Amino acid sequence: MPSFAVRTELRVTPAAFWARMSMSAVNAELSPLVRMTCPDRWRRCPLAQWSTGAVLFRSVVLLFGVLPVDLHSLRLESIYADERGFLERSYSWCNRQWQHERTTTATAAGCIVEDKVSVEGRIPAVTMLLLPVYRWVFLHRHRRLKALYGAAL
Repeated sequence: MPSFAVRTELRVTPAAFWARMSMSAVNAELSPLVRMTCPDRWRRCPLAQWSTGAVLFRSVVLLFGVLPVDLHSLRLESIYADERGFLERSYSWCNRQWQHERTTTATAAGCIVEDKVSVEGRIPAVTMLLLPVYRWVFLHRHRRLKALYGAAL
């Protein structure tokens, strides 16, 4: 599966970072490029309280917050103990499999956040066109994380 990784060192502890993680936080990272819809009960529900192993909900992926571009069936495979991260294995109209692993590693200044994404698209040629777009969106997310938490010096 085609993949990429993006990592950033932030001035926030892993515990403080994960305490904020919810769909609202995801949308804050994605804004203004993309917004993902979700049922109200998931909007501010901390990720630590999410269940694993089954689709939690279906999310309409909205380009610039208004234009529907995909329907994402969000499924967490596992949530790692001690605020270390999660592994998501979802699928969508565009992707047969979307694998997103986010981990945090404590540092003296805060933590390193790393996102690893692997994609198996439904149409391989389209996947190769979308992979740079996905990577660009994650680079944007990490710029937003730096703005929210501060980059480690």
